[in-house]
Amino acid sequence: MIEFFFDCSSPWTYLAFHNIQPLAKELGAEISWRPILVGGIFNTVNPSVYAQRETPVPLKARYMKKDLQDWARSADLAIKMPPTMFPVNSVKVMRGCIWLGKEMVPFATAVFEAYWGEDKDISQDAVLAEICKKVGVDEQKFFAGISDQAIKDKLKANTEEVVARGGFGSPTIFLDKTDMYFGNDRLPLIREALMRSKASAA
Repeated sequence: MIEFFFDCSSPWTYLAFHNIQPLAKELGAEISWRPILVGGIFNTVNPSVYAQRETPVPLKARYMKKDLQDWARSADLAIKMPPTMFPVNSVKVMRGCIWLGKEMVPFATAVFEAYWGEDKDISQDAVLAEICKKVGVDEQKFFAGISDQAIKDKLKANTEEVVARGGFGSPTIFLDKTDMYFGNDRLPLIREALMRSKASAA
C-alpha cells in the first residue's frame, strides 16, 4: 500500500502524482490518495518555507527552477513556475478531492494541469466549475459538497495526521505506514523498496 499525501498547489507534487501512478501499476501496488493542505503543514512545523520565499538565495532559486523544468521534461509535463497566482489558495480544490473520494484522480489531474500547465487560478469558482465540466462532475453538487463540515474536518484531519507521522510538506509518501519518503525525486527509492517487498513476499 502506498499512501500519497498531497496538495495540488505544489509543482513537485504534480510531478510525483503523475509519476507514481505507472510505477504503482507496474509493481501491483495500490495507492491510497490522501488530500491535505500544505499551508497547514508549513504553519505548524515548517515555517522556513515562507522565509525562503521572502528572501530566496538567488543561485539556489535559479537552479531549482532549472531542476523543476528538467524533471517536468522527463515526465513529459508542462510546468510554469511560478504561476501568475502563487502561492494559491487550494482549500476548495483539496476539499473537492476529499468529497470525490475514490473518483478524485481525474479531478486532481485536471486541477494540476489547469494550474501548472495552463496557469489558471484554481482558487476561483469559475475555474473549478470549468474543471468539473471537463471531468464530468456535477458542479452544483461539487460546491455543495465542499461546504459540508464533515469534508472540511476530514481535510483538516488528514493534514494533522501527516504532521503527526513526521511529514513536513507535499508530497509525503508512506509505504507500510511507517516508511516515509518526501518529494518526486524519491520515487526511485520507492521503486526499490516496493521491489524488495515483493521479493520478500515471493
